Amino acid sequence: MVDTPGRLSLWGIEIFVAIAEEGTISAAARRVGASVSAVSSQLTNLETALGAVLLDRSARPLRLTPAGESFRRRARVILDEAAQARAELAMRDLSALSRFRLGVIEDFDADVTPALLTQMGAELSRSQFLLETGPSHRLYDLLEDRALDMIVAAETGAAGSDCEAHPLLAEPFVLALPQGRAAPESFADLQDLPLIGYTQRHHMGRQIAAHLARQSVPPTSRFEMDSYHAILSMVANGAGWTILTPLGYLRAQRFHSETMMAPLPGPALGRVVTLVARRGVLGDLPLDVAARLRRILAAQIVEPAIALCPWLAPDLRVLEH
Repeated sequence: MVDTPGRLSLWGIEIFVAIAEEGTISAAARRVGASVSAVSSQLTNLETALGAVLLDRSARPLRLTPAGESFRRRARVILDEAAQARAELAMRDLSALSRFRLGVIEDFDADVTPALLTQMGAELSRSQFLLETGPSHRLYDLLEDRALDMIVAAETGAAGSDCEAHPLLAEPFVLALPQGRAAPESFADLQDLPLIGYTQRHHMGRQIAAHLARQSVPPTSRFEMDSYHAILSMVANGAGWTILTPLGYLRAQRFHSETMMAPLPGPALGRVVTLVARRGVLGDLPLDVAARLRRILAAQIVEPAIALCPWLAPDLRVLEH
């Protein structure tokens, strides 16, 4: 269906908000999954319908005009109301939901996310699923920018007061060591091997680094990576040790025969994985998705991990709402 110039459309309003938040038409086009020409055309149609210029196209990055600033506030309300209406209809008939934009941390992409989408795909038979996988801080940014409807990420303190949060999983940080190495009583017992660190560009890496600093562990990391597989490959080859979560360890199953998990010496460190959505926009859908995820996490993560390492209980557990 082609939008008629001079008429307001939700698609045009969504594109305007994307341009306003991204600062360029090309970035907005990538965000909404459309061509640059289509985005530019929709913006022109919207301005024609409103009888006002919304963007100063001569500015770099693009700058909102006073009319654009005023309409941006209204546009957010319109899009939130439309999303809430879709969600309310979807909860009466899930097959009516036309689009579902979900962001998920990489820790879930091998097992948990496919299981969730398989379940939902059977019920949301007419929905288009858009999945974004990435680190927690990026997912929170995309949710804030309204590029995603819902995210599953580690708690970072980034969720605003306009968000609803549904805790899913508590998990401890653990050591990953070369197979056969004795579990250390203190970090001093690991001084003969270098730390292979998780990148501090991500929240988890900064969380680990801050914990080690509190334990007065010198920053001796020679390697800093953002791939669980690369980190555990080096641990398996005896090149060092690392700190990660059971979720991260379970993702790299090919290295389990050459590595082992052990408890952190000293004070515990943990994180909570949470489902977050904008408050009141999606109706009961976040509760429904959270309930599905808790069942999947119990069966695919918690039970296998505790069977492998019974000492993980009760720190590794599904969190009931």
